[in-house]
Amino acid sequence: QSNIYEITVPSGRKVMPPSGYSWRLSEDRFNEFKKDNRIWFGNDGGSVPSIKRFLNEVKDSVTPMTIWKYTDVGHSQEASQSLKKLFDNQAYFDYPKPVELIKRCIQLYTDDNSIVLDFFSGSGTTAQATMQLNSENSSNRKFILVQLPEQTDSKSNSYKDGFKTISQLGIERIKRSAKKIKEETGAKIDYGFRIYRLSESNMEDVYYRPQNYKQSNLDLFTNNLKTDRTSNDLLAQVILDWGLKLSLKIEETKIGSKTVFKVAENSLYACFDSEIDEDFAKKIAIEKPLRIVFKDNGFKNDTAKMNVKQLLRQLSPETEMKVI
Repeated sequence: QSNIYEITVPSGRKVMPPSGYSWRLSEDRFNEFKKDNRIWFGNDGGSVPSIKRFLNEVKDSVTPMTIWKYTDVGHSQEASQSLKKLFDNQAYFDYPKPVELIKRCIQLYTDDNSIVLDFFSGSGTTAQATMQLNSENSSNRKFILVQLPEQTDSKSNSYKDGFKTISQLGIERIKRSAKKIKEETGAKIDYGFRIYRLSESNMEDVYYRPQNYKQSNLDLFTNNLKTDRTSNDLLAQVILDWGLKLSLKIEETKIGSKTVFKVAENSLYACFDSEIDEDFAKKIAIEKPLRIVFKDNGFKNDTAKMNVKQLLRQLSPETEMKVI
């Protein structure tokens, strides 16, 4: 039977397939689908018919062949209004992705402990959708969002309000979304996130290629760390060098007069302060960390450096010491 026939939609409008095309179903099959409520004619009943597929029909690893109604997954205009409301009635983004749309995609292709990666994060919709989904079913999905520090238009409201890059806007959106979800749901999920900026190594070039420098350049060896790097910068590199996850719990505390970063309880300790000596080594040894990191020029002197290493070996033999 030919698949070219006239269809009368609920609004009374009569439609034919586009010139050169045919309907996907024969007329008899179409009438069966229509009787089973498997045909969608749009919200007003006047659209070209589409075949429905239901969520329970979509198998794992199979692309869902369905039409998602904007009443279910939202649309750009609605997303713009929601985001505008989130930013105190300021319209910073044009055509952001609807949260419900991204949430539906995450539901289909992840499990409760998946990591959701978005290489073009823009306004940060993926982060909000992930947190919203976690709050609804107490899941533990994590998100990684990547965004180039693209400049906002200098004439735009976002630029005038202090958001110089799209990534700054996205960060603020995630903070506000987390607060909103927590207030509305009270869900006991992880609302936190960390911000990392891709950069070159924290180490000066002399650290990697000392053979390229002469004796007259010995002053370069006194500090092999770049001067503009913070303790948090150094900690991120140490965590990665030791093969640990950047998402692990990090606690900043004081041991004596020194600032110490504890990563995943006692998995890693890091202290980038100066004047490290034997007295500090004894205090650290009591806590028996599995690993500990110091700056090479952070010791009181060369003797202290050797003594600290020996003391840790005696008092906490399982502690592995590293110097950067």
